[in-house]
Amino acid sequence: MKSAIYPGSFDPVTLGHIDIIHRAAAIFDEVTICILENKAKTPLFSVDERVRMLQKVCEDIPNVRVDSYYGLMVDYAKQIGANISIRGVRAVSDFEYELQLAQTNRMLSNGDLDTVFLTTSAKYSYLNSSGVKEIAAFGGDISKCVTPYVEKLIWEKLREKKENK
Repeated sequence: MKSAIYPGSFDPVTLGHIDIIHRAAAIFDEVTICILENKAKTPLFSVDERVRMLQKVCEDIPNVRVDSYYGLMVDYAKQIGANISIRGVRAVSDFEYELQLAQTNRMLSNGDLDTVFLTTSAKYSYLNSSGVKEIAAFGGDISKCVTPYVEKLIWEKLREKKENK
């Protein structure tokens, strides 16, 4: 059985992420979306909220599961028996960073973890989570960036943060 992981922050999950998830699920027997708990970042959504968000948007994909982890991704991959890491690439600039990351992960895993790059669909090549949060922070239209479910969560979270200031 070919098991892959798709690591990331997914803060929030975008239509580009969902496109990569669907395509990876068509290639691999099992795909685990793994959300890194990164203490160095201040995300909009907590890890638990992102896990629930991804579970909801992926509920129609039977071979996808969602989890979170803390520490090195290669250790998590080994723990769950995954030997492939999925990475989405939007542009050449992404590839330079992702190639270095893939090579580092291969070294850290003693060659047990390979990376498969999936190029993003052209219609999502502009899309990233930071951009979605910035557009939303200024009240812009994010409906072409995220699912209606995720859009609702973003607006609720921004309203909640504004009220708590």
